[in-house]
Amino acid sequence: MPDEPRPLLTEAGTVDPDALLALFEEAAATDDDTPVAVSFTLSHDLDKRLDRYLVDRVPFLSRTALQRIIQERAVLVNGRVAKASTRLRLGDVVHATLPPPPSSEVPMEEIPLTVLFEDEHIIVVNKQPGLIVHPARSHKSGTLINALAWHFHHRSSGQLSTLGAEFARPGVVHRLDKHTSGVMVAAKTDTAHWRLGRQFELRQTQKRYLALVHGHMEPEADLIDLPLGKHPSIREKYAVRHDDTGKASQTVYRVLEEYERYSLVELELRTGRTHQIRVHLSHIGYPIVGDDMYGGRHCLECDLGGESQAPAMTRQALHAAFLGIRHPISEAPMEFHAEPWPDIRRCIDLLRATQLKRRLSIGGTVVRVADSPPPDKG
Repeated sequence: MPDEPRPLLTEAGTVDPDALLALFEEAAATDDDTPVAVSFTLSHDLDKRLDRYLVDRVPFLSRTALQRIIQERAVLVNGRVAKASTRLRLGDVVHATLPPPPSSEVPMEEIPLTVLFEDEHIIVVNKQPGLIVHPARSHKSGTLINALAWHFHHRSSGQLSTLGAEFARPGVVHRLDKHTSGVMVAAKTDTAHWRLGRQFELRQTQKRYLALVHGHMEPEADLIDLPLGKHPSIREKYAVRHDDTGKASQTVYRVLEEYERYSLVELELRTGRTHQIRVHLSHIGYPIVGDDMYGGRHCLECDLGGESQAPAMTRQALHAAFLGIRHPISEAPMEFHAEPWPDIRRCIDLLRATQLKRRLSIGGTVVRVADSPPPDKG
């Protein structure tokens, strides 16, 4: 049986920083965008300001930090956005979305980054496969955040101190799991962090992925609407759950190309649950190539039409190809396309050259995978 989760609140009614950190670490290598939130119900008529009340309940954050959370509309009182000066009374319900607790400074490491966009507020990268997003107890180095710390110190005029001073996971607004590549945005200021976080929480962003799956999907475009939750017996896995543990989860898919035994698929997330795409595709019978956790098989290049016996992929063939957001300061709409990493690119090229049956043109597609240029015959 999986371990029981540690209660987020102590017996004294304060937030347990270790339990909160554990929640963030559990999601560190996933693409679950569900925010970590906590609720308090007042059992006494305190007649106390909201910010002062939160200082008592969240002692590991300063009053200034908590006022910023309130300012960025991350705290509700009785379901309504509140002010720091809001007076609390008996029976009031306070609902707060929290950042991770403070931790030590993130060490800088020179790890290559593919930067798609950067200004003084945000940075957008095409994350390489195999890279964990942020440090945890078992991974203190070799993460995207370590790489960003080095990048800011050496190339971006001293943004690291702003990022690392307060949050254990500086700038992390959303995540991709370790073996998923593709476009990610990180915040460089506290204001950008909270405003971007609000967009993800309210599902105001657009996220589209590219996946290579086993089989030919029928129909060619559809909505997968199946609730997801933790697997009942395997701790690392998630599953379709029709009981009270399942959370509403929606994935739209569109087939882009069909090959002899595989399909290239675009997927749009309407929710952001852990392993959502992987579980949904596996459940309907079309697992992702290389995703052995959810029924996908690893392929050799010769399986895709090549001559080599080398593995075609050493991970699941899943890539975050598109992200649409509003700039957190100017509110201008922004769109980012991340080119597939060489391993997925190689698979697509082999299949197009040897097994392509048809290409489909379906309305709404924004993920485009251009043909690779022909090899230089010198």
